[in-house]
Parts: sequence; C-alpha cells; structure tokens
Amino acid sequence: MIQVQNVVKKLEKDFVLDDISLKINNGSIYGLLGSNGAGKTTLLKTIAGIMKQNEGAVELERKPVFENVELKERLVFIPDTLYFFSHYTVQQMANFYMDIYPKWNQERFEEMQQLLDLDTNRKIHRFSKGMQRQVAFWLALCAMPDYLILDEPFDGLDPVIRRKIKSWIIQDVAEREMTVLVSSHNLKEVEDICDAVGILHRGKLLLEKDLDELKSDLHKVQIAFKREMDSTIFDDLEILHQEKRGSVYICIIRGDYQQVEEIVEQFNPVVFDILPLTLEEIFIYEMEGVGYAIENILL
Repeated sequence: MIQVQNVVKKLEKDFVLDDISLKINNGSIYGLLGSNGAGKTTLLKTIAGIMKQNEGAVELERKPVFENVELKERLVFIPDTLYFFSHYTVQQMANFYMDIYPKWNQERFEEMQQLLDLDTNRKIHRFSKGMQRQVAFWLALCAMPDYLILDEPFDGLDPVIRRKIKSWIIQDVAEREMTVLVSSHNLKEVEDICDAVGILHRGKLLLEKDLDELKSDLHKVQIAFKREMDSTIFDDLEILHQEKRGSVYICIIRGDYQQVEEIVEQFNPVVFDILPLTLEEIFIYEMEGVGYAIENILL
C-alpha cells in the first residue's frame, strides 16, 4: 500500500505540493490527473523516493520510502524523460537491472525480446523515442516490481505496442497484485486501465475516488419541456455546467442518480436523458468548477 500523509514540498519558496494526502491499495491502478504545473511529476518523484518532502510522510507498507534500499528494490519509476547510461546496449542495461533488482526475471526478459523484436546488442541511444520507451517498459517489467510508477508512460508508442504493454501491466496487477501509479494527459488511456483516480490542481488534491464511484456521482442530463420553464427548477440540483440548445437544456449535475431523476420528473419533462460521462469530460468539469480555463487544459 502507498500512503501519502499531509505532504508539503517546496522548491525554493514556492509550494509545489500543499498538504497532499492519498492512499493507493495493493493491486490497484491509480491515475493521477491534473493541469499543467499541478505538481504531478513532483508527487511521483516523492512517492518513488527520488525527492524528499519538506513535511508529512510518504510510506510504502507503512515504511518511509526515501533512502530505503529494501523498498526501492521492489519499485520501478519510469519518468517522462527517459534516462539510460550513455552508449549502453539493451543487454548492458539489463545486466545493470539484474544487479539492482533481486527479483529480476531472465526468462521473461527473453520472452519479451521475442515479442518486441528489439536487438539486445544495439545501443539504446540509437533507438527511436518509441523504441527507447519499449526498452524502459521491458526492463521495468522484468524487474518484477511490486510498485510501478509511470509518468506519461505511453508517449511515442504505436497502438499495437501500447496495447501489448498495457496487457502486461494488467496481467501483473491481476497475478502478482502489483500496484501501479500512472500520470498521463491521455485520459482515455487512464480510463482504460485505472480503477481509481486523483485530480491535482496547483499543488492541492481536488478529489480522490474510485473511477466507478466518480462516474456514478456526475451526470450529463438532457431535458426539454412542453413550455418555457423558470430556471428555478434547477435550484435543488448541484449544477456544474448548464447550457441551452434550442428548447433543450444540457446540464452537468453532481449527485445521486435517483435523486436527480426524482427532482427532474416533478416537472414532467418531454425529454429526459441521463448520459454517461467520459473521464475526460469529468476532468474538464471538475477543473472548470475550480476556475481553471478550459482552453488551458491539455488533454
């Protein structure tokens, strides 16, 4: 289990993380979302034990992760900007991982080599960006980590390799209860694999929920009436966004599905549809709710 309690991180005089608390259960895939500059990468590096918080606690299995060699032998962090030793081949880098990670799986390394079809004797810096990211996942998954932390992990991968790597990750989560923390601006990919999400904004955690719970609490509603209705019909609903297209109201409403339905049905609508929201739409309306300009959200 990953537990972050009241973490504060300052860079010079600026608060990058401001009283962050979250919990990620074993065998979970947790998606960390947020606006540009929200502090996502700093939080990932702090959880990985690369950076140390100024205040609060970051623990894996109730043990501090910073400078904890035993825990770090079971954790792999793949950053947004990859780093490999200069002029190392894939095999030389694999030998390094073999020395660092006690649970290195050589049989898996050889099996993945056949599937990825990459030359282990080729220098990594000569590979394309996408191929280098394949190597990063290849090495990471053969280290058999209990904790896998990913920062914009699928950037540059073609769709076939992306699907293959996702399936390997999901397999390890299912079979070994590997815990995954992933930050990405590609919300469709986060939605595909994550079971819980947290949204960061300006160093603060806006919300943290299971994905199914988050979706069940927010609804896109289309409503139309026979006659013009006063806007007070929405007074008993928590409206995050509202617009009118002709005679049809389109609203984003937070609340219990049945409660929303009961309130709207009182006014005998001729059209009443509750539509599912994507994670991308949920993210946009949550961010709009805290005053973040939609045009500045990178999706």
